[in-house]
Amino acid sequence: MAVVILIRGNSGSGKSVVARELHSILGQGNLLISQDNVRREMLNVRDKPNNLAIALIENILSYGISNCDYVILEGILAENKYGIMLRNSLKQADKVLAYYYDLSFEETLKRHESKEFTDFGEMEMRSWFTPKDFIGLENEKAIKEDVTKDEMIKNILEDLGLNETS
Repeated sequence: MAVVILIRGNSGSGKSVVARELHSILGQGNLLISQDNVRREMLNVRDKPNNLAIALIENILSYGISNCDYVILEGILAENKYGIMLRNSLKQADKVLAYYYDLSFEETLKRHESKEFTDFGEMEMRSWFTPKDFIGLENEKAIKEDVTKDEMIKNILEDLGLNETS
């Protein structure tokens, strides 16, 4: 049974970069599930209520919980679309570490604009932005804009009882 590390937040918050680096640090026996990868690349569906990605993420998450040491699930994973599935699915895990990037729109836009390649801009981001989109998990931690990528990874590793040299 796995420990699930849930990293959520609005577009541009930095969750994907943290998840990829954490996946690399944790090594073999862990699964990285990216909402964007499942929804856009695997299924090519819009992020609307009841889209096909919700059930596929649920199935991949269940597989990971049963077969992996760690499951990292990252994405916007909006509460109004994914909340019920997440709350139900996460009950299967031995432990859940949940993090939500609680950032202002201005901060997410600034972070997005610092990327080398972007395929959307301010107008799209503004239309997607949902402040304070917590899913109501008991231990869900709010991540503020003063937390760097490296600090975030360090915090997660500490919450796992690990350090970067493990």
